[in-house]
Amino acid sequence: MRIAGLLNVGKSIDDVVDQAQRIRDLGLAGAWGSQIFSHDTLTLLALVGSRVSDIELGTAVVPVHPRHPAMLAQQAATVQQAVGGRLALGIGLSHQVVVEQLWGYSFARPASYMREYLNVLVPLLEGQGSSFHGERFSAVYQPLEHFSAPTPVYVAALGPAMLQMAGELTSGTVTWMSGIKTIGTHIAPRISAAASAAGRPAPRVVVGLPICVTSDPGAARQRIDEALAIYPNLPSYRAMLDIEGVDTASELAFVGTEEEVMAHLDRLADAGATDFTASVIGTAEERDRTWSLLSELARG
Repeated sequence: MRIAGLLNVGKSIDDVVDQAQRIRDLGLAGAWGSQIFSHDTLTLLALVGSRVSDIELGTAVVPVHPRHPAMLAQQAATVQQAVGGRLALGIGLSHQVVVEQLWGYSFARPASYMREYLNVLVPLLEGQGSSFHGERFSAVYQPLEHFSAPTPVYVAALGPAMLQMAGELTSGTVTWMSGIKTIGTHIAPRISAAASAAGRPAPRVVVGLPICVTSDPGAARQRIDEALAIYPNLPSYRAMLDIEGVDTASELAFVGTEEEVMAHLDRLADAGATDFTASVIGTAEERDRTWSLLSELARG
């Protein structure tokens, strides 16, 4: 199982570059950034990639509603060329409250929306043309000029329809707030079966979770629940917590001694995760211990 780090994209650009450089220096496989209310993550990763070599750079995730799929394809292909073929494009539907109340778009039939979106996006990012006319999108595009390398697409897929779609049409899934049981019994089996039935390679299952190596697990879990209090109230994540049989973010987190955290990671790999993206949370000492362990495992 490959190990990567989650960037705190709410910091300054220079600080994000420093974070990515540290992730690279620690020997981790990649650095992934979310797209929330700060920097545009694709633009940010183009800048990071110009200064930090070797590691994979991923989006976890770019929400699809604000950008036409052909425009996102052009942007991602440009970033892919700028970073020398290291971009992994994670995309997602976001949440109804964000899409409808912040952006003013309809969130009706989200799985259908994503399927149409992928029918435009994926061929363009594979170097093909795209001729598609659907209910939501139309696009007639020749292959993109200055195309340098295919860009793999990963969908933030949680429900059965989205996992089926991700397996059929993309390179895998990138998740957040989905625990070991959920990966092993729900996400990995469904997406793998869909990819196999479609004749596609085995999908990547990129799992993001909070992690903290600590001598005070109670305090660490309290910090995690305070920092991530919104997630149990969002329907898509609430459904994943229900599958896991837990109520809070900290119950999904990997918290404890080095040995205890290593055991969690081993169980995650056994459940079918191909990648772990670490959201390191804690005091300065706890973060140092956590990064040290992740470095040891990544180099191991």
